[in-house]
Amino acid sequence: MGMDNLLLYVATYDDGATATDQYRSLKDAEASSDLEVVSSVVMRRGDDGRVAVDEHGTGQVAAGTWIGGAAGLVVGLFAPPLLAATAIGAGVGAISGAIAKKHDEKKVGLELEEYLPKGSSAIVAVIDDKYLDRIDAVLTKYTKKVDKAIDRDDYEALEKAISEGGDKIAKAIAS
Repeated sequence: MGMDNLLLYVATYDDGATATDQYRSLKDAEASSDLEVVSSVVMRRGDDGRVAVDEHGTGQVAAGTWIGGAAGLVVGLFAPPLLAATAIGAGVGAISGAIAKKHDEKKVGLELEEYLPKGSSAIVAVIDDKYLDRIDAVLTKYTKKVDKAIDRDDYEALEKAISEGGDKIAKAIAS
């Protein structure tokens, strides 16, 4: 897969069941066609504002189970302050903070309140833009959708920080 034209893709749903169903449809389409997703998660935000990662690109995650770097990468690109606030480790915290600063200064990334309001769920994925039309054809039941270019340097720096952070980042996000 080429990594030159990455997009952050967010599809927001009013309920978790629809998001989970649509996520399974995306994974089925990926398994049966010429469609690749770099990384993906289903995020849920409770009425209390807490964010949970329900599923990610390497399989389902039960409540309280540690998640790995793929989920951390997607969370960090979608909502850098969320990852920076929960990350353990200087490397992950530093790069998340840098992405969060870009987010604030240049509107890189997305607003958590807008794309994952309380009581909603979202599929958040990193994709190559050449698959955008196919993903749009699979994910059709969203209430709000956005796709936004990802700065390759931000992607690579966050990926490196997360891979070096190991289990610490997985435990932090899952808590």
